[in-house]
Amino acid sequence: MTMSALGEPCVLLKLGEIVLKGKNRELFERRLISNIRDALQELGLKLDVRRRHGVIAIFLPDGSSAEQALAVAERVADVPGLVWIHPAWRVAKDPDAVLKAGVELIGEREEEVARKATFAVRSRRRDKRFPLRSNELDRFVGGAINDAYGLPVDLRKPELTLSIEVDRDEVFVFTGGLPGQGGLPVGSSGRALVLMSGGIDSPVAAYRMMRRGLHVDFLHFSGIPFTTSESIYKAYALVRKLDRFQGKSRLWVVPFGKAQQSIRNSGQDRLAVIAQRRLMLKTAEEVAHRIRAAALVTGDALGQVSSQTLTNITAQDHAVELPILRPLVGWDKTEIMAEARRIGTLEISELPDEDCCSLLAPKRAETRAKIEDLKQIEKRLDAEELAVQLADSIQEYTL
Repeated sequence: MTMSALGEPCVLLKLGEIVLKGKNRELFERRLISNIRDALQELGLKLDVRRRHGVIAIFLPDGSSAEQALAVAERVADVPGLVWIHPAWRVAKDPDAVLKAGVELIGEREEEVARKATFAVRSRRRDKRFPLRSNELDRFVGGAINDAYGLPVDLRKPELTLSIEVDRDEVFVFTGGLPGQGGLPVGSSGRALVLMSGGIDSPVAAYRMMRRGLHVDFLHFSGIPFTTSESIYKAYALVRKLDRFQGKSRLWVVPFGKAQQSIRNSGQDRLAVIAQRRLMLKTAEEVAHRIRAAALVTGDALGQVSSQTLTNITAQDHAVELPILRPLVGWDKTEIMAEARRIGTLEISELPDEDCCSLLAPKRAETRAKIEDLKQIEKRLDAEELAVQLADSIQEYTL
């Protein structure tokens, strides 16, 4: 039986915009490594995560398989802050060892070898003490691959690429990889509270804010006691789906039905939806203060529905002092749905439920709400005190 030249399986992680952070880069990288370790705990493997110049390497325990390395790669592919994840092989820092490993690794790509796919070797020499320069290593290993399999070389658009990275203590070889989420490490930008409906938009908004480094918690408004618990189940399922991007997510639910009834009884039918949105924001702001969140996040997209005209968005902003982040404000519905499908929330969002907003749907909604009119409604409702009461009534749902 021929002994493999591939050495030990490992995973290489390529950083994104973190590398542009200058003097603050150290803080971002530490946060990223902490997030990676948290995400990998569920695999139950004793992993060694090491920071290198421009990359992060994850070494598996002795005797680990390529399948385990792939499982590690697939899990960290959900961690924001990384742009590429490469299941790789760690080989001795010796030109002959690298050559043998490269030839064997290409040979495992049986389909491409069988159809004589074009190939290229791309080397990167981070340790300049290695005896061969990058272009010399390319030719050294590429010539052996050509001799072994007769594959044609294409340096511009190869169908198969063998990557070689010479590091301080070892050499990494790999073909292909998984795209990462990009963005910044979750937690590097602070904490925010997402107003989480059961619809398509707010889960996508939450994800986009995670990619910008915010750790988000979730607040869902239920129509209980005038609706069933279906919307709560959806919100819970959506938060669980999103939790793989950040971990330690928290979901709170506000029983909002009676407050909606009070708004409806105020007699301002056309303003009811905007009045409801302002009360939701006031309640969310009270909760945010309690959990030390510095901003609110919504899934608003400009002009998508009547409550999201520029005038009505301005009227909602006026209800609270905390900043309201709207990452989807310039997106259309097709773009939002495509992103929801990519991150895995669309199928859940499309499940039927009784959304609390349906309780206040007027025959004709106001598209240019006046702030003074809304203040009069809130004065009758004592909205500030009502928001505190609603915040006191929240129930946490543990994931």
